Amino acid sequence: MRRDGLHGKMKIYEYQVKEFFRSFGIPTPRGAAGKTSDEIVTAARSLGVMPVVLKSQIKAGGRGKAGGIRTANTLEEAGLQAIDLLGSRLVTAQTGPAGEQVNSLLLEERIDHERELYVGILVDRETGRPALLVSGEGGVDIEKLGREAPGQILCESIDPAYGLRSFQASRVFLSLGLPSASAARCAELSLSLYRLFMEMDCSDVEINPLALTTSGEPVALDGKVNVDDNALYRHPPLASLHEKEEENALEAAASALGLNYIKLNGSVGCMVNGAGLAMATMDLIKMTGAEPANFLDVGGGASVSRIREGLRIVLADRNVKILFVNIFGGILRCDTVAEGIAQGVRDLSISVPVVIRLEGTNRDEGLKILSSSGLNFIQVTDLREAVLRIGEEVARAG
Repeated sequence: MRRDGLHGKMKIYEYQVKEFFRSFGIPTPRGAAGKTSDEIVTAARSLGVMPVVLKSQIKAGGRGKAGGIRTANTLEEAGLQAIDLLGSRLVTAQTGPAGEQVNSLLLEERIDHERELYVGILVDRETGRPALLVSGEGGVDIEKLGREAPGQILCESIDPAYGLRSFQASRVFLSLGLPSASAARCAELSLSLYRLFMEMDCSDVEINPLALTTSGEPVALDGKVNVDDNALYRHPPLASLHEKEEENALEAAASALGLNYIKLNGSVGCMVNGAGLAMATMDLIKMTGAEPANFLDVGGGASVSRIREGLRIVLADRNVKILFVNIFGGILRCDTVAEGIAQGVRDLSISVPVVIRLEGTNRDEGLKILSSSGLNFIQVTDLREAVLRIGEEVARAG
């Protein structure tokens, strides 16, 4: 199966995720969030149990490997761990080299358990339907597991006309070899997770790991709820959680210009017109063995200034080693794109290789503008040639 394509997602913090879990009847560890060491110590004292777990609240995965999750056995230790974590920057595979600052912590009771599972619901691009994903390997990177051991992930397609059925969920958990009582509890939890997925207009939700206690009770130790940001108007409580100041600075700048930009973790910057062509361009980049640094759809009505500023935003990402401009001119003319790039060349110091494909309205005029701009670029005439040239530049860049 294939996950749903790239689209606008509103991510929320783990402590907020668990508030939603509890509101839908999904059990979680007891705990509370805090933004100061005093608040964390107070939360630990109110909890009345030891040991406790302190979890850095960032919107990227990989916190544990980056040292962002700690255990404390006393109130004093909880306070010291909080002082150490708050204000620090966690660098994970998902944050990029700049990392993400820790401004709050979630303190929870530690749950003793016998087994960890993965449970998620997302949109399967192959079927156009939601799908329930379950694995007996919880607490791991599920996408990496899917690449390396896909047989360890069980998938149950969901007919949206009927929703997730009890027998489907039970069948999946029984396939993991769970006792019937535990499988029934996990199936019931999955039905609640599906209800959350649908009612909150989610793009994907997951519990990872889902712990099974010694008594066979499922508890959500960690989770993600990603909401389609186009649906925020239907959920005022969610919209209030959308913290503009915590958006990626480049994404915020692009949003202010009306550009659809999403920062990724690769090294090949992209400037494209049209979401479909942008997705295809990202697939082409992956064919070269590289990874896209961003998704950027400049749209059909982009002006010269928007093209110029879009170029500035793409190149502001220090991870970008190669730039690929892929334009099919229609409403957006090729000469408009070229003039925007030419203005960008005058304002910016472009030191990375630039591969450009212009086709469509005013293509020849656009190429003339680029040729006289002083930009040293690689012109390609079709996508096959683009893949070859990008591959060469990727290899050259190391």
